[in-house]
Amino acid sequence: MNNLFKAFLSLVIFFIVAPFMFRAEAASLNFDKSTATVANGATFQISVTVDPGSDALNSTDAYVTFDSTLLKATEVSAGSMFPTVSNDISTSGKVYIAGMVDDPASSISTTGTLATITFQALKDGSGTLSFDCNTSKIIKNDINTSNVITCSENGTSAVTIGSGGISELPQSGVFDNVVNIAIPGMILLIFGGIFRLLL
Repeated sequence: MNNLFKAFLSLVIFFIVAPFMFRAEAASLNFDKSTATVANGATFQISVTVDPGSDALNSTDAYVTFDSTLLKATEVSAGSMFPTVSNDISTSGKVYIAGMVDDPASSISTTGTLATITFQALKDGSGTLSFDCNTSKIIKNDINTSNVITCSENGTSAVTIGSGGISELPQSGVFDNVVNIAIPGMILLIFGGIFRLLL
């Protein structure tokens, strides 16, 4: 009876921790700063980053949206993630950035900077930079050129325009790193406890 209980307990624990063990990392778009405060009339820069998650990528289309009464995109400079980067800032309230590999046989599998956007503040106020997930894509390097973007994982950046100059808070990513380290540690601890019970 005792062995049956231990076996049942082992199965329950396995099904609880299995989703964390075998979950695929989500591909997403983000900004290098979660907040920015800038004086009216001043310019500031913010970078668009791409996290491939657990996939290898061959291209990305990022559509950044913002309040055109508060901000104006003046320039986009290519990042180092993709060898070929193009952009379009002609549409008010939207910046389009595309990155792709030059060789179809190659791919990108590490997080990097797609491009850096320069904005000019037009008037006092606050707004949010975000990604249009209906049009943004992160394309996997497979035969189907699958779009693997996970909209719920995309980041935003809160921008405040007013007196006091520029104050930007970089994204630390500390919580994500702690979670990524803690989950495998907890899983190993649980399995260690199970094996001690069974032996």
